[in-house]
Amino acid sequence: MDDRQPVISRALHQAKMLVHRAGFDVSRDTFKHRFVYQVLQHGIDTVLDIGANGGQFGTLLRQSKFTGQIHSVEPLQSAYNVLTATAAGDARWSVQRAAVSAEPGTLTMNVSSNSVSSSVLPMLDRHATAAPSAQYVTTEDVVATTVDEIVTTAGLEPERTLLKIDVQGYERAVLDGAAKTLAAFRGVRTEMSLVPLYEGQALMPEIMNVLAEHGFELWFIDPGFTEPGTRRLLQLDGVFFRTGQ
Repeated sequence: MDDRQPVISRALHQAKMLVHRAGFDVSRDTFKHRFVYQVLQHGIDTVLDIGANGGQFGTLLRQSKFTGQIHSVEPLQSAYNVLTATAAGDARWSVQRAAVSAEPGTLTMNVSSNSVSSSVLPMLDRHATAAPSAQYVTTEDVVATTVDEIVTTAGLEPERTLLKIDVQGYERAVLDGAAKTLAAFRGVRTEMSLVPLYEGQALMPEIMNVLAEHGFELWFIDPGFTEPGTRRLLQLDGVFFRTGQ
């Protein structure tokens, strides 16, 4: 046995921990070779990125050799500023500041200290306890739009587009705002919760039923937020493609 193996293993573990703390995804190869591969196999050349935050998802797409169009939408001003800088210089990556909901108007966003857990919905104690850095620190009023409006104003073709949703419990409202276009999208990637984390949110079975009614099948999932004490999976990302496509 190589005497260096325990040292190497510890070093790799420490490196992974540092990557986690920095907010990066250590499963980038999985993202590229499974998710982006399937996106391309389904003829998708556009991604509508709802809840873009600072552009992390778009950056992963580019690092995974996705060269198509990205249209990212983010409601919070500070995150939008980062998103704008991230997408700068990329002619095929457009950005928009707005919340996405069931109908146009104005929404009050609850802003979390870690930014990524911000939501229209009140946060439940279970979430705040599992992730203290997610607790709300302020609010921000934001103009709201819908997926249907974005498709029209951005000139997107849903038949060649993946709809990505990361809105912290507000997924049902986003889907309701896609009443005219949802069934035409080629694919959907959405965060889903297994237990209530935000007041009034729809859980995974309801989101899956809505997508099934519009002709989508679940192809695979990526585990997400895990409760530290119980190690129970609380959130995941589900990737769906239209039946028969």
